[in-house]
Amino acid sequence: MKNGLYSIHVSLQDGRTGKGSGVIMFRDGKILGGDAYLYYTGSYTAKGDAFKGEVLVQRHTSSSDVNPLFGGPSPVGIGVTGTFTDKAAVMSGTALVGKASQIFKATLRKLAEID
Repeated sequence: MKNGLYSIHVSLQDGRTGKGSGVIMFRDGKILGGDAYLYYTGSYTAKGDAFKGEVLVQRHTSSSDVNPLFGGPSPVGIGVTGTFTDKAAVMSGTALVGKASQIFKATLRKLAEID
């Protein structure tokens, strides 16, 4: 995965409805990001044009009228895999939310380079 700051747009699969978006940074094996309600931390490895990693999603702000994807009171672990180019990436993964697995796909678009 190319180092950079990316926009991320997530949609649930398997007939479930739900979408989310935010920003996410990939830098030298580390993942950091977030949106208005959640933040993400994790790690990844890349080989060729593919990457895989693990992300922990945690809520930083509660809302009575918004139910964020993966945004319960407990942290949510997610395994991800994807492919990338110099300017974008496609990622899929499975989040374990309570006792239920949520399968999702995400598109990432590079917003800025990171040294």
